[in-house]
Amino acid sequence: MSKELVTAISEMQEDDALRLVEEAVKRGSDVESILKDCQEAMAIVGQRYETGDYFLPELIMSGEILKKISDIVKPQLGAGPAKAAASQKPKVVLGTVRGDIHDIGKDIVGFMLDVNGFEVDDLGVDVPEEKFVEAVKKDKAQIVALSGFLTLAYDSMKSTVEALKKAGVRDNVKIMIGGGQITEMVKDYVNADAYGMDAVAAVRLAKQWAGAK
Repeated sequence: MSKELVTAISEMQEDDALRLVEEAVKRGSDVESILKDCQEAMAIVGQRYETGDYFLPELIMSGEILKKISDIVKPQLGAGPAKAAASQKPKVVLGTVRGDIHDIGKDIVGFMLDVNGFEVDDLGVDVPEEKFVEAVKKDKAQIVALSGFLTLAYDSMKSTVEALKKAGVRDNVKIMIGGGQITEMVKDYVNADAYGMDAVAAVRLAKQWAGAK
């Protein structure tokens, strides 16, 4: 099914994608494999957008497909007594920083964190520094995930971290960054705690941090 699902999502074949996921769930397939297929498909969508083969409507459509798949698989991940109450879930504030409107990478990270047991407050795109501060205070979040595809986003990431510090909440959260050409050097420039190359890395970091609390 793996190749079929990747093709269905990346080709915007919504009915086929949802059918394949529903069939896989009924068979008791590993939900993690479904999520990996989703990530692979969204990577293809992102590449096609960058090369001009896909445009904004395709990005929006792929995001909608992802949300519907999430609705199908989340109950499977939450089945059983181990499911945490929403108030007990580790909280993540997520957003694309000021000046950047790319959301496909952010959406994948949000989706992956959500289905892995995190409560995600997705602030959207072009998010000003003060909105991150407000959300961290309101949610009492443990983790902040800053997304940015453009190089100009690096300064916005840096100023967001500085705003959190000025507000007195920087020491209460772990901050990860991702998107575009993020490197260790960018992480140090921004003063973040870590960076992730993809959604899998973001989930791994979040789990490490949540477990350390």
